[in-house]
Formats: sequence, structure tokens, C-alpha cells
Amino acid sequence: MSINLQYVKDLSFEVPGGPMIFQQLQAENPSMNIEIDVTTAQLHPEQPVYEVSMTTKIMAKLPPVATADAPAAERPVFVGELVYCAVTTVTGAPENILEQILMIEVPRLIFPFVRNILCDVTRESGFPPVVLQPIDFVELWQRKRNSSFAQAAGHA
Repeated sequence: MSINLQYVKDLSFEVPGGPMIFQQLQAENPSMNIEIDVTTAQLHPEQPVYEVSMTTKIMAKLPPVATADAPAAERPVFVGELVYCAVTTVTGAPENILEQILMIEVPRLIFPFVRNILCDVTRESGFPPVVLQPIDFVELWQRKRNSSFAQAAGHA
């Protein structure tokens, strides 16, 4: 396996509350929601070249607060999404482990880059840096496979 290229496919970061959210953060701590997904695509049917995409979504939000004018509503602090990709060539791998290489090993190699980008973006946006904890890509892959099998069984 060799990684030919790594790149940011998509990056967005929003602070919906504008400057008011920074005042609210002085009194309250936000909760953090992080979602990570890995997908793969073969770039050419006759070549062992694949794109592995890691999509990471982060959202910080403050607890809902009701006002005299409005019911309690979620207060997002920031919302970010990063799609980071690696183009990789896998030669000589048995077919039965190809999926594991693409869904486990490649994500392990690109994860530090994802973590650094999100850390930098949150810090440069005026927030404490978000430092992602290590991810168990074996577990992520197994959950994704089990979900796919369950969906396939439900449609059978």
C-alpha cells in the first residue's frame, strides 16, 4: 500500500451566533458532538487506486435557554465539517483484506492530519482547540459492516 496524495476535499466552519456567543461562553461550557465516517471509492475499475475519505463533523452547543419571546432552543457555538482524502494504491493485497486496508489502515495514517486541521481551525476561530482523541478504526469499520449487513437483511 502506498499513499499517493492527501488533500482537503471540503472544509467548512461556522459560528452561527457571531460575537454574542463568545460572551455566553464566559458563563457556560458547551457540549461537544463529534461524528467520524470513512468511505472508499475505486478511482478506476482496472487499477488498484482508491480514494479514502474521512468525514469529520464537529458541533459545540450550549444548553437550550427559553426566553420570554421564544421557547427553549439549541444554541450552537460552532459547526465544522472536514472531508480529508487520501488517494492510495493497494497492490498484492488479497481481496479478503483489501477492505480492512482501506477502512482501517489508511484512516489510521491520515487521522493525525485531520486532528491537526480541526485543532488549527477551532483555535484560529477564537475557541479553545478541539483535539480529537484517538479513534478505534477497527471498531468503526465493524460497526459500519454490521449496519450494512442489518440493512441488507432488512431488505431481503
